[in-house]
Amino acid sequence: MTEFVRFERDGAIVTLTLNRPEERNALSTQAQWDEIVAACERVQADESVKAVILTGAGSAFSAGGNVKDMRDRKGIAAGNPYQIAQGYARGIQRIPLALWRLEVPTIAAVNGPAIGAGLDLACMCDIRIAADTARFAESFVRLGIVPGDGGAWLLQRVVGYARAAELTFTGDTIDAQTALAIGLVSQVVPATELMATAKGLAARIAANPAPALRMAKRLLRQAQTARLDETLQLSAALQALAHHTPEHEAAVAAFFAQRRS
Repeated sequence: MTEFVRFERDGAIVTLTLNRPEERNALSTQAQWDEIVAACERVQADESVKAVILTGAGSAFSAGGNVKDMRDRKGIAAGNPYQIAQGYARGIQRIPLALWRLEVPTIAAVNGPAIGAGLDLACMCDIRIAADTARFAESFVRLGIVPGDGGAWLLQRVVGYARAAELTFTGDTIDAQTALAIGLVSQVVPATELMATAKGLAARIAANPAPALRMAKRLLRQAQTARLDETLQLSAALQALAHHTPEHEAAVAAFFAQRRS
């Protein structure tokens, strides 16, 4: 069987592709969850990586969980309530933690439907770009369950509480243009242009010094939950480090060289 996560490197940019198109890239098994976590850990350990693109093979980004397993009480739905809770903690819930801890900027290139855990997976990334064929749904309630993979925390931080509540309580599916209007995605492009657009954005990000990118992302994430004074304190500490990196010195030198030319 082919790997679930296809790992491709182009210079400082890594593309991670969920690679079960025949299953609409459903997040079904422990092995699949482990592959996503392992790919994140591989990126995290490589300081030369500056940006990550996450996308899906085939027509879907990710259809979320496996409903057949829910029906048959298999996989993530197997066991008593305690065993199911432990299965979430040891399984799919490791994915939001792994992606959230990544120090490099992440871009979700949403090529098709992102449903349930698939939508939440997109929300785990810093930036989302959608193909015009993309569809989105926080659909757990329609199956009589709740977002078990962090969606309740993630979605409202992207679109605000009221929008997140509407999507969560109705389970409605929205199209790419609606996703753009509510701020779920920052761009909608023709499906044929999605990866070129994502790679172009990743290249603009990767053109900047790696230490500054990682520190800037840390600041943004910290600022989501910290007080202003705490964020200012961390900003000063990271800025002091940034001023003493070789990449900063090279960027300043290049700035003045360009002005002289």
